Amino acid sequence: MKTTAFTEKHIALGAKMVPFAGYNMPVEYFGINEEHNHVRTKVGVFDVSHMGEIWVKGPNALAFLQYVTSNDVSVLTPGKVQYSCFPNGKGGIVDDLLVYCIDSVTYLLVVNASNVDKDYAHIAAVAPKFSITPGKELYNASDEIAQLAVQGPLALKAMQKICDQNVTDMEYYTFKKLTCAGIPNVIFSTTGYTGSGGCEIYVANEDADKLWKAVFEAGKEFDIRAIGLGARDTLRLEMGYCLYGNDIDDTTSPIEAGLGWITKFSEAKGDFIDKDYMLKLKKEGPIKRLVGFELVDKGIPRHGYSVCDASGTEIGIVTSGTMGPAIKKPVGMAYVAAAYSKTDSEIFIKVREKLLKAKVVKMPFYKQ
Repeated sequence: MKTTAFTEKHIALGAKMVPFAGYNMPVEYFGINEEHNHVRTKVGVFDVSHMGEIWVKGPNALAFLQYVTSNDVSVLTPGKVQYSCFPNGKGGIVDDLLVYCIDSVTYLLVVNASNVDKDYAHIAAVAPKFSITPGKELYNASDEIAQLAVQGPLALKAMQKICDQNVTDMEYYTFKKLTCAGIPNVIFSTTGYTGSGGCEIYVANEDADKLWKAVFEAGKEFDIRAIGLGARDTLRLEMGYCLYGNDIDDTTSPIEAGLGWITKFSEAKGDFIDKDYMLKLKKEGPIKRLVGFELVDKGIPRHGYSVCDASGTEIGIVTSGTMGPAIKKPVGMAYVAAAYSKTDSEIFIKVREKLLKAKVVKMPFYKQ
């Protein structure tokens, strides 16, 4: 099992450690609900060093990324970040990812931990068609980079103390290269996966210890706490953010998942993997859609539970579900037959052979 540059820190703090995406990771420190609400109200630190980082460089980088991702990379300018996905050529999703535009010939792709090898193999197979050499212009740097996600309404205020540039007014989905904790050329971004604001800080593994100490020292007056992956999952679910392996995978299209907004068919975008299939799906409408729902009856929805109509006929499946710690409501996401996907549609979640009434609602569930 792999470790991150911060693994010993988590163990020393008494975190409950579990295997996750091949890594020994902290799932919780002082209780998932408490950690969740700490991020919603103060500031918390997640070790997300298990995430993958892949560099794409050279004069053909843009054309290559336009073809292998669903979004329009050409709209990016240096310092901007874009959410996108890799279509798999069969109508599904290899992975969802972030595209960082460093400059016109340099891009950083941040991918999910469990998919790093799969993602790299997928795009490396296409790269030579664009005169991009795997291991050279396409380079997997995942094992060399440590990353902390500092999240919460007080996060940027705390991190400003250790940054040499202004970060408190950074726009969502932007980044800066700056000196942080005395470490030069840090990538400092504001993408977030919690819905409570904050940043991500990328450094080389050898600088991880220095960063950890500086982050926690800077955040001491704001009651900064280390937070586990359990709360990261409940935080993203309250926001209606998709989790690969649950809400999206190789069998689901971005159109079905409500990710049409990252699937572009403009002239500037040009051709890309699965373009014709997704354009057809968009025009005709998918037979299933990913929706958010709230339980009306008492209970808690879980991944894998059946979704039924009033007669008990199965019409879908729950992909994510929990009792939202901040909203104090049982909520979830599910793929349902398109006829049941409209807001306020009545659906039923099958829990231990009982049909619990629920209704389709707009996401996010959590509203600041």
